[in-house]
Amino acid sequence: MSQAGAPTGRIAAAFAAAAAARRTVLIPYVTAGDPSLQATRDIVHAAARGGAGIVELGVPFSDPIADGPVNQRAAERALRRGTNLRRVVDLAARLRAEGAPPLVLFTYYNPIHRLGIAAFADAARRAGVDGVLVTDLPMEEAGDLAAALDAAGVDLIALLSPTSSPERLDRLCRSGRGFLYFISRTGVTGAQESLPPELAAQVRAVRQRTRLPIAVGFGIAGPGQARAVAAFADGVVVGSALVRLIEEHAADADLPARVERFCRDLLGATEAKG
Repeated sequence: MSQAGAPTGRIAAAFAAAAAARRTVLIPYVTAGDPSLQATRDIVHAAARGGAGIVELGVPFSDPIADGPVNQRAAERALRRGTNLRRVVDLAARLRAEGAPPLVLFTYYNPIHRLGIAAFADAARRAGVDGVLVTDLPMEEAGDLAAALDAAGVDLIALLSPTSSPERLDRLCRSGRGFLYFISRTGVTGAQESLPPELAAQVRAVRQRTRLPIAVGFGIAGPGQARAVAAFADGVVVGSALVRLIEEHAADADLPARVERFCRDLLGATEAKG
C-alpha cells in the first residue's frame, strides 16, 4: 500500500526498479476474459516476459462509458463468456500465486457496488490485488471505498484529467495511492496517431504536487509514443493497441508470443530514459 507522498508495496517496487534501470514502467491493459480467462492468464504471463512491470486487468462491464470501440468489443466478448468481477478476482489470485507482476483492477463502480464495498476490499486483499482504478467514481465520492481498500492494503489509484483544475489536482495528489494515472486527452480510450503537444507540461505540473509516480495512458499506440512519454512520465499505459492485437489474433496459437514481442518492443522504447 502507498501512503500519500510515501509509496510502498509491490507497485512502488516496480516503479523503483524501473527508475534504477532508467526506464519507464510498462503497464499493459488487457480485458479479462477476452478471449477467455485462461487466455488472459497466458497473456498476462507473456506480457511479464516482455517486460511489463504492472498489469491492468480490465473488469468487463455492460456500459463502459470511458472505453472506445476496441475495448467495448472486448468487454462484450468477455461478458458473453460469463466473466464477472468475482471471476476476475479469482484470476488475479491465481496470477499472484504464479508470480505475476503487480496487478491493478480497472473497473467501473457498479460491479463493486453489487458485490459490496467490504466484500470487494476483502476479496482483493485475499487475492493479492495491488491496486484498483475505478473509472467512473470521482475521488471526492470514493471515501467509503478508499477507506476499505486502505485498510485492506490495496491502493486506490486516482485518475487525473487534462481539464482538472489546480485545486482538484492538489486534492487528487493528496488522496491517490500507488501511482497517479494521467489521462493524456479527454474522451474515450483508443490508440491515436499523435500525443497532445501540451501533455509533457501538464504532467510536469502534476509532478510538482506529488511524490507519487505518474503514469500516462489513453491513446498510446506504439514504441514511438511510448518513447515520447518516457521522457516525462514514470509509467506508460498501453491498452487499446494491445486489446486490438488480441482481438485480431485470438484464435492463433502464437498469441502469447505476439503479446510478448509487442510488450518487448514497447519496453525497449523506454529504456533510454534520460
